[in-house]
Amino acid sequence: MAKRDYYEVLGVEKTASEAEIKSAYKKLAIKYHPDRNPDNPEAEAKFKEAAEAYEVLHDPQKRQQYDQFGFNGPQGFGGAGFTDINDIFSAFGDIFGGGGFGGFGGFGGGSRGHQKPIYRGRDQRLRVELNLQEIVNGTTKKFKIKNDVVCEHCHGSGSADGKVETCSRCNGTGVVITTRQSFLGIMQSQTTCPECHGEGTVIKNKCSHCHGEGIVQGENVVEVNFPAGLAEGMVLNLEGKGGAGRHNGVNGDLQIIIKEKADDTLIRDGNNLIYNLLLSIPMAVLGCTVEVPTIDGTAKINIAPGTQPGTVLRLKGKGVPEVQGYVKQRGDEVINISVYVPETLSKEEKEQMKAAMDSENFKPSESVKKKIFNKFRSYFD
Repeated sequence: MAKRDYYEVLGVEKTASEAEIKSAYKKLAIKYHPDRNPDNPEAEAKFKEAAEAYEVLHDPQKRQQYDQFGFNGPQGFGGAGFTDINDIFSAFGDIFGGGGFGGFGGFGGGSRGHQKPIYRGRDQRLRVELNLQEIVNGTTKKFKIKNDVVCEHCHGSGSADGKVETCSRCNGTGVVITTRQSFLGIMQSQTTCPECHGEGTVIKNKCSHCHGEGIVQGENVVEVNFPAGLAEGMVLNLEGKGGAGRHNGVNGDLQIIIKEKADDTLIRDGNNLIYNLLLSIPMAVLGCTVEVPTIDGTAKINIAPGTQPGTVLRLKGKGVPEVQGYVKQRGDEVINISVYVPETLSKEEKEQMKAAMDSENFKPSESVKKKIFNKFRSYFD
């Protein structure tokens, strides 16, 4: 099945709230549930497709990255990569009240027992400053980050000798059941075992280096691919690049916050770049050919005789590329024309300027005055 836009899969708008996304997914999950559609590969594919879309859109960070990059994010998208339907139930069964989908039991007619907890490592944030060249062309950088890492002495198990023992309190089930008498009869309740914290095993001989946690303070090197077209404040979420989880758990995520360094020559305006070209009076009056800087080097442009201050020229495709989409279309370089008025003149130059003042050619026409006025007024609209 060809990959479709996640919002289209769930049938919601891009502005949909978390509740709307959850409701849309629940309806699709019930509609295409395998118990309702036995031996139906198409229904199963749509069931997995809906789970993949929900897996991304219900997570604010993943949704933000998907909205910014589409399927072309730094880590790509494909949801959790669900291949086993039971994985979907394990991941999202809680949105149906823990009792399965719309009255169904667990997949395959079974019921879920207690699951050993999987510890998740800490998420980390890193603010990275990129210059304009790196933003336009994209770049790859390596960072050394202080983080929780797997203890090399116990290999993450937390045990000095690699051995664990069955918890005597819960007999390895990870839960304890208490029974009490009430006016309704005998009531049972199940809670996580306080001795082993749901793991079902305990460590008697704890590793002295990590004190039984399986993780220690350390550092690791992370290589980050920055796609072209990023902007100030964008966040790249790198799954599994954060801190290591206790007892060989799941790594947290690393969030890269983009800071854009101001360029000395070019100003960014969305996907366009602005360059202010300062001409002398003779250059503007007589016309000329000038060389202007671009992000790729330089470019020559022709200045027509009589060019007025405020005139705008464009170099197509010399701006910043779109961060989304398969085709990296670039904005333009916008060249704003300014004219330099000399601050000091020689005696001879002053005489020449006085003579020019009496010339009709040096007096602005009504059409020019109107054009400049309208441009000035547009700044306040």
